[in-house]
Amino acid sequence: MKNRKKRCPASAVCSALGTFILIIVVALCIPLTIPRIFGYEIYTVVTGSMEPAIPVGSLVYVKNIPPEEVEADDVIAFYGAKDSAAVITHRVVSNSEIMGEFITKGDANRTNDMNPVTYEQYIGEVQLTVPKAGTVAEILTGAQGKLYAACAIAAAVILQLAAHFFRKRCGQREK
Repeated sequence: MKNRKKRCPASAVCSALGTFILIIVVALCIPLTIPRIFGYEIYTVVTGSMEPAIPVGSLVYVKNIPPEEVEADDVIAFYGAKDSAAVITHRVVSNSEIMGEFITKGDANRTNDMNPVTYEQYIGEVQLTVPKAGTVAEILTGAQGKLYAACAIAAAVILQLAAHFFRKRCGQREK
C-alpha cells in the first residue's frame, strides 16, 4: 500500500474558506477594473431621467467614440455643465456636427434638454448598462467598501496561515 498522508479537516476548511473569500473579492472587483483597461469609463446612474431603459442605480459602461459617429437614439454620457463633475446619461435627439453639439433628452422627460451638449462636454456613448450594479459599485468604491475589502483580504490571509498551521500540526502528530 502507498503511504498516504491523512488530511487535516481544519486545514482544508480554513484553506477553502480563505480561497472562497479571495474569489469573491476578485469577482466583485473585475467588473469595476477590467473594462477600464479596454477604454471604458464606468458611472452609476443616480436619477430616473432615463427610466425605464436605464433604471436608477444602474452601472453604465461608456466608450469614447468620436462625437461625429454618434447618431440619433444613441445614449451618451456627458458633463452637465462646464467645469462640472456631474455626469448625465441621456438619449441623443440630434447631432449637429457643424455646431459641434448634441440635442439630448432623458427618456422619462417630456421635453428635450434645455441646453445643447457641446462636444467638449461629451464623454462617450453608453455601450452597456447593468441594472442595480451601480448601487453595489458605489458601496464597494466608497471608503466603507474599501475597508470591507481590506478586511476580507486580511481574513483570507489569516485563514490561509491557519490552514498552514493546522497542516503542520496534523503532520507532526502522524510521525
